[in-house]
Amino acid sequence: MEHLINRKVKEIEISGIRKFFNMVAGTEGMISLTIGQPDFPTPLHVKEAGKRAIDDNFTSYTHNAGDLRLRHAAANFMKKKYNLDYDADSEVIVTVGASEAIDIAFRTILEEDTEVILPGPVYPGYEPIIKLCGAKPVYADIRENNFRFTAEIIEKYLTERTRCVVLPYPSNPTGVSLSKAELSRVAELLKDKDIFILADEIYSELVYDQPHVSIASFLRDQTIVINGLSKSHSMTGWRIGLLFAPAAITKHILKVHQYNVTCAASVAQIAAIEALTAGMDDCLPMKEAYLERRDYVYSRLIDMGLQVEKPDGAFYFFVKIPDQALSSFDFCLSLVKEEKIAVVPGSAFSSFGEGYFRLSFASDMETLKEGLNRIESFIEKMQA
Repeated sequence: MEHLINRKVKEIEISGIRKFFNMVAGTEGMISLTIGQPDFPTPLHVKEAGKRAIDDNFTSYTHNAGDLRLRHAAANFMKKKYNLDYDADSEVIVTVGASEAIDIAFRTILEEDTEVILPGPVYPGYEPIIKLCGAKPVYADIRENNFRFTAEIIEKYLTERTRCVVLPYPSNPTGVSLSKAELSRVAELLKDKDIFILADEIYSELVYDQPHVSIASFLRDQTIVINGLSKSHSMTGWRIGLLFAPAAITKHILKVHQYNVTCAASVAQIAAIEALTAGMDDCLPMKEAYLERRDYVYSRLIDMGLQVEKPDGAFYFFVKIPDQALSSFDFCLSLVKEEKIAVVPGSAFSSFGEGYFRLSFASDMETLKEGLNRIESFIEKMQA
């Protein structure tokens, strides 16, 4: 019966990140610096709120868009943190993680043969959904621009079929973000065009050297902001994402969300209320630890003679492979076999990631030190 499967589904593949993670999982002695999983536990007071929700039998459906208390908390969070104004009743949707938010946004705004401009390299979760919508992903090469997806680059790829531009900052896999001035120029370029902006800001609370600025502060009417609690509050398994957009857009996205999942899990929503109110600054101690790790990992990679941009945010380094004779997959596979250290091949982030590998520093310092020792040992053997 496989021949009857939707052709578009058969043509997409499992994420290269997960492929590599699954391949090395369970190997004795393996150090994995692969997936973007915070190594901190969910804050205790947030877990307690979730437990109370169970004890209070808050286990029924909520409003399709999410419990109104949570939507108010989310809107207030965005106002206080980023000076963005959204109406809790009509402009906020609680989703099953940021991944579902991306899915329902694309399925609402894309049609057959429309185009979506993405920076290359980029997180692999966008392309499959775009293709399932019958639309075309268009990759803009940002490698020679220090991985910055600026207006000057975006302009080169605009066509009459462009329906959306994806701005994922801080970036996975590079950790690079955009300045206020750069975002202003992007807004000026796209202003008054019939083009949506999908602003994936899931790492907005993990920006180290400058305040996070959302493109929505410049171009609200065209922007769909994606956020969530997975990275900011170490709540990956709770699956709470947040979507913010003008009411004229969310009223249609909500229809797709309703028929997709009905609503996010009620217990997780109560925990999310606690996270966004009493835990508004829960991310700060995590960010301090990530910053220390970032600076340590950066100094080690530079000392190895490796080419890398220092990330502005998130918890990734995107590192140039020194020996171009090896593909990124073969390089990473050799690391696994010879040193028992796993990172993600750059090819997982589109063809524009070939020649690089992604290293996650969302691990404790002891693990990072040993992992980097193993990478250094491998590099020295390569260059001997």
